[in-house]
Amino acid sequence: MSELVTGEAVALELRPARLPSRALAVLLDLLVGVIVYVVVTIALVASTASLDEVAQFAVSLAAFVLVMVGGPIAVETLSHGRSLGKMAFGLRVVRDDGGPIRFRHALVRGGIGVIEILLTFGVVACVASLVSARGRRLGDVFAGTLVVRERVPVAHAGFLPPPPPWLAGRFSGLDLSAVPDGLWLAIRQYLGRMQQLDPQVGWAMAERLAADVAARTGTPAPQGVPPAAYLAAVVQERQAREARRAFGNGSAGVHGTQPAQPPSLSPATAAPPPFYGSAAAPQPPAPGAGPAETRETPSPERPGSGFAPPA
Repeated sequence: MSELVTGEAVALELRPARLPSRALAVLLDLLVGVIVYVVVTIALVASTASLDEVAQFAVSLAAFVLVMVGGPIAVETLSHGRSLGKMAFGLRVVRDDGGPIRFRHALVRGGIGVIEILLTFGVVACVASLVSARGRRLGDVFAGTLVVRERVPVAHAGFLPPPPPWLAGRFSGLDLSAVPDGLWLAIRQYLGRMQQLDPQVGWAMAERLAADVAARTGTPAPQGVPPAAYLAAVVQERQAREARRAFGNGSAGVHGTQPAQPPSLSPATAAPPPFYGSAAAPQPPAPGAGPAETRETPSPERPGSGFAPPA
């Protein structure tokens, strides 16, 4: 399995196609190409019977180049990397970053494929595919492409827990441009698997990741915020920015006025959910607070419920 990381810190799990499936797809494409070439040749021979042998050879050579070389290039360009053989075996040609190929990628693959597939009967392509870690032939290496499998078992993506509501919008002014994609991927993997980790181990990992993010952004994590909740809030903020940029609304948050932040509540008045703060030390009570002062105090941000415990 090959993992590619996008700008939204999403890991694309691509399964490279191996030699047997690629060889069968190429054989099917060659079989279709030979059939088309024979039909075209018969039609050309019938229509150029009055020409001399040199002219007939030139026409036949042009038909070979057009059908056996130009045909695969045109098909891969128009179908975005899916020839007839690749569609039959569930394969597709993509760029190294996972995007669809274009004409220049198909042209390089087709031009080098004449040498490593047609002229050498596929020996060079087989050797290169066996040596490559991702099963790429020389045409894929020079074109910057990769043949992957499309028919793969559906894998359940890890659930990323949302941050606590009291952290919503708190990091809208944080500079995240210096955080590398590898660190984003590590944070996403931790948040998706934090429930499976030992509490102490998970807490240590969260503290280390939070320290790395704080070092990259130049802003330390807020006091009293659990590291797991801090990481979840930062990831949500990055995803929100990427979504605004993708839908054309990112300029409002960059050149215009920053969106209004909701009133933040301190951990003492709004404790984080147990999911994030299970391994944190309990908050000590306020000085001088006795049993009679445990009732909820109304505030502009959080109105009181009016409930008073019995004496």
